[in-house]
Amino acid sequence: MAVDVGAPYATRVRQALADDGMRTALDRATGHLRKRRDRAMAEIDERRLRDEAGAVRRYAIEHLPDLLEQLEGNLIGNGCQVHWARDAAEALGIVLEIAREHGVGDVVKSKSMVTEEIGLNEALERSGINVVETDLGEFIVQLAGEPPSHILAPVIHKRVEDIAEIFRSRLNTPRTTSPAGLCAAARRELRNEFLVADMGISGCNFAIAETGTICVVTNEGNGRMVTTLPRVHVAIAGIEKVVRTPEDAVLLWQAASRNATGQSVSVYFSMSSGPRRRGDADGPEEMHVILLDNGRSRILERGYADAALCIRCGACIDICPVYREIGGHAYGRTPYSGPIGAVLTPLLDYDIHAARDLPFASSLCGACRDVCPVRIDLPRLLLDLRRVVVERGASPVGERAAIRAYSTVMRRPTPYRALARLAGWLGPLAGLLPPLSTWKRGRSLPRFAAQRFGALWRERVCDEEGAAG
Repeated sequence: MAVDVGAPYATRVRQALADDGMRTALDRATGHLRKRRDRAMAEIDERRLRDEAGAVRRYAIEHLPDLLEQLEGNLIGNGCQVHWARDAAEALGIVLEIAREHGVGDVVKSKSMVTEEIGLNEALERSGINVVETDLGEFIVQLAGEPPSHILAPVIHKRVEDIAEIFRSRLNTPRTTSPAGLCAAARRELRNEFLVADMGISGCNFAIAETGTICVVTNEGNGRMVTTLPRVHVAIAGIEKVVRTPEDAVLLWQAASRNATGQSVSVYFSMSSGPRRRGDADGPEEMHVILLDNGRSRILERGYADAALCIRCGACIDICPVYREIGGHAYGRTPYSGPIGAVLTPLLDYDIHAARDLPFASSLCGACRDVCPVRIDLPRLLLDLRRVVVERGASPVGERAAIRAYSTVMRRPTPYRALARLAGWLGPLAGLLPPLSTWKRGRSLPRFAAQRFGALWRERVCDEEGAAG
């Protein structure tokens, strides 16, 4: 049973919880990733790496305007064309204009959450441009017609049997559950796409201000193919991706690799510093870099700068008990799920009403804070967003009425005692009556005690007074 990402939050959660196959796949995959991370971090001084990585990111965010200006100047000096996009619409317009200028009919992409954020694939397809995801996981979810469900592992919610059926129905390949066989089928399908593509589109893991360099991290090598084979390369980077030096980028690469996949470093670290120069063996004829805001400046202005520190490793997602039960699609249309997604989505959308449920999709256990490689205090950010939901009146009307009624009763002994007696008489039946019936639907409550606390206390006081007398 697929999760309808456009449905209300409660419906998405129920659909996810009813999908036993998805939950089995999630449990297996996130458990595997957590074990790999733990082994990788045990090999090094984890505290030191987290301190240094956090310091690098905080420096970049605190000096963001200066670093972005330096980045732009060095990119232009390297022969890149730099574009600034205030929002998704501007970014899409820039990409489509570049595509029109060059008569682009075929596009290949490397995995990029920022392109998911702005809806790039849909915009290209509406303009009649064929676009193919070349990351294996992204390729699979594209074939399935689904969005990714994890910022690192897009197809984490699928079992190998599900993937085999997707390949059989969409690529007409012989049914096999062999991972090697499935990879070979994908490789055969994608090889020609690289060769015929007019444009390659990548995201950006790190943008080095000092050298004007765009860094793309992959394990499959597709990022390097996307950025070197097509005649036009377009890199889209959120403005928060800037770092000061190559050394800073390498440090964050190590932190991301160990926390994301349990590797010392990922297999590929591709650095693009402009279009092909005379004597180069490969590379694009033109390189465009789009620096995207899309709400990021608002995040900084409104006191949520820590959310911009994220290096998209996914460690907080893998350890989150809520994500491990409901998966990424239960968070809705956003490409960002888990604890960091529950923070970023309402901030980037700047529509707390549309994403009002996400800050509550957390047990506030603190596990996400304990594993974050740049020390983001995610529980604090989630709590603050919950406060914003309430202050802006975005919480459900019934919930607000219930809280007001609760506050009134708890401040007045007489109605409190009357309701306590009524609850004791009704017992479990109280949860069957509205409005409690809706609230209780997703909760298992303990049985009511035979005697209320107040009565027990009065008996104890009387017994003690009698003994003293």
